[in-house]
Amino acid sequence: MARLQSEEIPAATLVVFRHAATGGPPEILMVVRSRQMSFAGGMAVFPGGRVDEADRDLAASLDHGLDEDEAAHRIAAIRETIEETGLAVGIAEPVDAGTAAAIRKDLLEQGAIAPVLDCRKLSLDLGALIPFARWCPRGMDHSRIFDTRFYLADLGTGDVEIAIDQTENTRLFWTTAQAALDAADACEISLIFPTRRNLERLALFATFADAKAQASEIPATMIVPEIADRDGKPTLTIPADAGYPVTHEPLDRAMRG
Repeated sequence: MARLQSEEIPAATLVVFRHAATGGPPEILMVVRSRQMSFAGGMAVFPGGRVDEADRDLAASLDHGLDEDEAAHRIAAIRETIEETGLAVGIAEPVDAGTAAAIRKDLLEQGAIAPVLDCRKLSLDLGALIPFARWCPRGMDHSRIFDTRFYLADLGTGDVEIAIDQTENTRLFWTTAQAALDAADACEISLIFPTRRNLERLALFATFADAKAQASEIPATMIVPEIADRDGKPTLTIPADAGYPVTHEPLDRAMRG
């Protein structure tokens, strides 16, 4: 199978939904990356990271009915979410808080999820992850270019335990999409261009089912932001038919990582 060009790093991120404790719009889980990180340092993002070779090896060994590259991305999203937050999303068997903590500990020690699953006799439910978007900032001035697939997953309950990994991230928090946007406007958190656009899209949905329905209607084709002239100003733009309510932002205001 052909791999992406070397300058494009395959990555996956997971937007985890849960019911809000007081009703209203669902909440999503976000992490604040350490300022020491070379990409998106200090920014609030969704949990995720690059696809490892071990993820691809596991994808090749499983009977999942997906393209192996797609399966590897979903495995990476599950693995990274466990590593960064302690949430065991995408595990087929019931997992309580104690087991999730043990899975995370084992995963951080092993560096790959396959031996952890084998040891604990667990399996993955890759169908629990819903393809939502794919972003790749080709042509932008980045030292590293991530080709990132975004997935949705529904946790359901709000009774969960999370904890920062104390390496890549400094904060974990549940928030509605609109509250995250409001916090960014109040300079309480910082958002890179793709995260802001995805939060604006997520803010459209009253339930996870609504988000899943739109995701099924709009294929997660690759979004490549481009710089265009709007009213005499350089502007970062995305396609108008990808499901996003806001498709442009002045270049001098857009945070690009």
